[in-house]
Amino acid sequence: MDKASLIQFIQQVFPMPLPEATAITAYFTEKEFDRHEWLLKKGKTNTTYYILTEGYARAWTNDLEGNDITTAFYSGAQVVCELFSFFKQLPSRENIQALTHCHTWRISYTDLQTVFHTMPQFREFGRPILVNAYADLKQRMLSTLHETAEERYGNLITSTPGIFQHAPLKTIASYLGITDTSLSRIRKEFSQKSITCRNLPNDK
Repeated sequence: MDKASLIQFIQQVFPMPLPEATAITAYFTEKEFDRHEWLLKKGKTNTTYYILTEGYARAWTNDLEGNDITTAFYSGAQVVCELFSFFKQLPSRENIQALTHCHTWRISYTDLQTVFHTMPQFREFGRPILVNAYADLKQRMLSTLHETAEERYGNLITSTPGIFQHAPLKTIASYLGITDTSLSRIRKEFSQKSITCRNLPNDK
C-alpha cells in the first residue's frame, strides 16, 4: 500500500506542505496484523509507535481479581501506542491486541527520537497527538465519575460506532465499567428509544 493514507493522516493532525509530510513518512514502515495478533504484551517495553489506518484494536489489562479490563479501543486514523511505556521506555502494564485485521504504519522509538530532534514539522505534528491523548484520558477518567452508564454507552456509540460489530460485548462492558447484564439492558433500552423516535410523526 502506498503512503497516501499516512500523508493524509499527518496533514489532518497538523496541516503542512506535501513535501514536508512526505519527508516524515520516510521514517515509517508498513505493518499488518491479523485478528487477535499482539501489538504489545504486558511486561514488554513499548518500542514501536503505530498509526492505525484500517481495522480495530483494543488495550486491556487485568484488575486485582484477574478480570480482563478493556482500557481503550482504537479504530482507523488513530495512534496506537502505550505512551507511558514508550516515552519512559519501561515495561508496559497493558496489552494491545488486534480485534480485526489491522493495517498500520510504524516507527521505532529510536527513529522517532531522531526525527523529533531533526524535523521541526514532526514536533508540531506530534504535539496535538499528545495533547489529545491526555485530554481523552482525562475525559475518560472524569466520565466514570460524572456520567451514568447510559451516557458512557451513548458516547461510545457516537465516537466509535463500528466497535459494536467487532468487539465482544464483554470487552465493551469492561470498558464502560459495567456488567454484561447491565450492558444488555442498556442496549435494549437504546434500541427501544430508537424505534420510538422513528415511529413519531414528523412536525410540519
